Amino acid sequence: MFHSKHHSLTRALLFFLIHTPPLPSPSIKSYLLLLPQTRRHSSLFSTTSTSGDHHSFTVSYLTTKCGFSHEDALRANRRVRFDTPVKPDSVISFFKAHGFSLSQITTIMRRIPVFLTCDPTNAILSKFQFLSSKGASPSDIVLMTTRSPRFLLRSLDHIVSLYELVRRFCPSDLKAIAYITAWPSSIADVRLAQNVKLLLDEGLTNANIHHLLRTRPSVLSSADLKKTVEEVKQLGFDPSHSYFSVVLLTKRAITKSKWEAKVDVLKKWGWSEQDFSEAFRRHPNFMLRSEDKLNAVMSFWISNLGWDSSALRIRPMLFGCSLEKRLIPRAKVVKYLLSNGLMKKNASIITPFSLTEELFLKKCVTCFEEKDRSRLLTLYQGGC
Repeated sequence: MFHSKHHSLTRALLFFLIHTPPLPSPSIKSYLLLLPQTRRHSSLFSTTSTSGDHHSFTVSYLTTKCGFSHEDALRANRRVRFDTPVKPDSVISFFKAHGFSLSQITTIMRRIPVFLTCDPTNAILSKFQFLSSKGASPSDIVLMTTRSPRFLLRSLDHIVSLYELVRRFCPSDLKAIAYITAWPSSIADVRLAQNVKLLLDEGLTNANIHHLLRTRPSVLSSADLKKTVEEVKQLGFDPSHSYFSVVLLTKRAITKSKWEAKVDVLKKWGWSEQDFSEAFRRHPNFMLRSEDKLNAVMSFWISNLGWDSSALRIRPMLFGCSLEKRLIPRAKVVKYLLSNGLMKKNASIITPFSLTEELFLKKCVTCFEEKDRSRLLTLYQGGC
């Protein structure tokens, strides 16, 4: 029985030795496992300290060489890191060589810190050269890059394509460059091409699109332009009409709540929806005036002068006139003319408010006899 047990143990031992892999030779890892807890933790932190040195160099460089605040440097460090000053130094030297001040370089790098690790000759120079070939001056390039450096992240082909699109609606390269200098982010925005196509499909003329580029180019990069176009069409404006871009700009400039509040002010003084629509079609920009200004003009016209608000519906541009400098002094003259029978029966009371200063004096003041002329001048110049 003992022999049988001995044989069984021998077979079990042989099976264990055959199927168990050899023990590894002593290594750093196994040695670490044998160290006391304090020494093991100390070794782990020494590994982390390499990353900390890496982090520390980037933050230090950004604060000392680029003028970043410590907080800005920490934020930038999440997006870009470097171990040596070679690349960032070359980038800063590149921008300085192209006329950028240190404060402008700091502004650019704060917004796009990844530039500090790029090869500026390959990534940026060709874009500067293209803009220069179209008439952009060194100061233009500095200005547009400082305003919106993100366009430099786009490929040269993208920038060329967007420039050619803009140039299509501008009378010259210089006008196109002026637009891009004023709104450089547009050549980085894919929505520009999409929105221009939308407007052309809707029937807008090249002149309309040029007007948008010249006055408020941000409209052409807006996300919901189609919705605004539909709203303007519902107000009765034809996209092919030369005034469509003016109406579009006005509608884009006012939020829905502000729009409704201004309409409510006008209705409070007796205007109907039809009155408002007529006034808006005649002069859309009057809706750019504040609620207080609309209310003040209505109050003066109706409560102070006792005149019908229909005149303002016909000439809504009067809402843009200064009460103190135009409306009040000219109203004094018109009231004197009316009370003394010096206006023709079929003459419009709103015409004097629309005349230039020279024409107003000629037709409403100096054309009368000395007595009336003297009185009119006194009234117009602020007398009672």
